[in-house]
Amino acid sequence: MFWKRMTAQAGFWSLLLGTLASFTVYLLYKAGTLGFGSDLEESFWGSGIAFVTVVIVALIITPLTTPKPHEDLRGLVYGLESTGGPSDALAGDAVWYRSPLLLGGIAVALSVLLYIPFW
Repeated sequence: MFWKRMTAQAGFWSLLLGTLASFTVYLLYKAGTLGFGSDLEESFWGSGIAFVTVVIVALIITPLTTPKPHEDLRGLVYGLESTGGPSDALAGDAVWYRSPLLLGGIAVALSVLLYIPFW
């Protein structure tokens, strides 16, 4: 989504290995091999290690695979946004229920309303 060169294979393997890295940290913590102060600290370290693993694996696998053509990625990744203008399906769609201001106001009102019982 943020890098047009990323391939599906790199995404799959980086996600899988990042998950396994985090799970390994969890298992080592539960076995007593890694000493963290709390479960929360273990989860922070596990997520950090998973993130670093994902980035490294993606950077290694991406250059080894063939990227999709730019036409297949247009409108899907940053840097290749479609600039359709008036032909865009949502350009002329300005109905009241799609207003960001209205939807944001409703979200804030519901948040306050649901928070009141816990005051």
